[in-house]
Amino acid sequence: MKNIFPDIDKSKLDDFYINIGKNVKNIRKEKNYSQLELAISIGQKSTSFLSNCENYKNKEHFNLEHLFLICEVLNVEIIEFFKPAKNK
Repeated sequence: MKNIFPDIDKSKLDDFYINIGKNVKNIRKEKNYSQLELAISIGQKSTSFLSNCENYKNKEHFNLEHLFLICEVLNVEIIEFFKPAKNK
């Protein structure tokens, strides 16, 4: 029987979330939004959630709803978060 759930290298998944967090952070800064402004705009009560996701702290990451809301606030296409991040 074919394995329909192949082993996934967990470090690749970590890299995926790290890249998205970096892109959110870079775009947020380019658009001159503070973490607090963006957090409140997407329905979060503090900056800790946004900071943790941007930095993948404790493996906290954005989900699709978060990314959709961030796109709406920052007026960017969601694809921008999946491109290779620029190190800033």
